[in-house]
Amino acid sequence: MEPRKLGKLQLTVNPLGMGGWAIGGPWTWADGAVMGWGEVDDAESIRAIHTALDLGISFFDTAANYGAGHSERILGKALEGRRERAVIATKFGHIIDEAARIVADDDDLILQNLRQDCENSLRRLGTDYIDIYQLHAGEYDTYHIPALVDMLEDLVQAGKIRAYGWSTDDVNRAAHIAGGQHCTAIQFSLNVLRDAPQMLELVELNELIGINKHPLASGTLTGKFHDRYEFPADDIRHGMDWTSDRGRQRLAQAAAVRDVLTSGGRSMAQGALAWIWGRSPKTLPIPGFKTAAQVRENAGALTQGPLTHDEMRQLDEILERSPIQG
Repeated sequence: MEPRKLGKLQLTVNPLGMGGWAIGGPWTWADGAVMGWGEVDDAESIRAIHTALDLGISFFDTAANYGAGHSERILGKALEGRRERAVIATKFGHIIDEAARIVADDDDLILQNLRQDCENSLRRLGTDYIDIYQLHAGEYDTYHIPALVDMLEDLVQAGKIRAYGWSTDDVNRAAHIAGGQHCTAIQFSLNVLRDAPQMLELVELNELIGINKHPLASGTLTGKFHDRYEFPADDIRHGMDWTSDRGRQRLAQAAAVRDVLTSGGRSMAQGALAWIWGRSPKTLPIPGFKTAAQVRENAGALTQGPLTHDEMRQLDEILERSPIQG
C-alpha cells in the first residue's frame, strides 16, 4: 500500500498506526468513572511496540491521560534507542494525577497549562520533541483557538513539537484549527458502522491527515462479542448491555457486514481496517493493542490493502446508507 503523508508535516508513514489507550492500564476520571481497558502487562506492551516497528509500523498515538501518563511512559521506554524509527502523536488538555491515576478536565486551564503539559509529555516519552501534539478536549470553545494556535506555533518554533492537531468529532470545531500553519491532523472516529463524510471532506480540503480512532468500534468489529459477553469491572466497556436496543443493533450490524469484511481470507478486524483505507487516502487508522499477537493480526490487513469499490458499495447497501460517490 502507498504510504500516508502526514498532512503538512513532511513525513510519510505506513498507512496503519497503533493506538496507545489500552496500554495505559487502569485509570479513572475524577468522578470515579472507569476509563481504562483493564489490566496490562507492560513487558508485553513493549514487545507489541517492538513487533509493530519490526513490521514497518512507525506511527504511535497516545495521550497524557491514558493511564494518567502510563501509556506515554511505556511508549517512551519501548522506543529507547529507536526514537528515530517512530512518529509520536500525543494529546493534551486534561489535568493528570500520575500517582493516583486520576484524570480531570478543566477547559479554563488548557492555555495556562499548555507549555507545562508539553514538558510533562516530553519527560514521560523520554524524547525532546513530539511529532504531532493534539488538543484532546473535543468540545473546547472555539473562542480560544486563535490563542491556542499561537502557543502551539511557539512550541513548533522552539522545537518542542513538529506539528499539531485536534482530537474532536465536531466538524465545525475542527474547521477552526484546520488552517493553522503547522496543523497537520484531525483525529476523529471512523469505522464501518460510523462514517464521517463531512470530516473527511474537511481533512481532504485542508491537506491534513485523518487519524482514525475507534476503527474497530471498540472491538465490535472483531466479531468476538455475543449477547452474553461481559467485560471486566476495570474495562471502560463494563456494563455494556448487549441485550439493549443499542447492543442488539451493534451485534446485528456486525453480523451483517461480516461476510464482506472477511472476503479474501481477511479476519473481520482486517476487513474493518481495509474499509477505512477504501474510504479515503487521507485515513490513518490507529487500532488499540495490548499484545504482539494483536499487532500482527492488524498488520496483516496491509497485505491485501483497501476493500474494492464493489465491496464498499455492498457495505453501503447492507447498512442502508447512500453510497460514496467517486
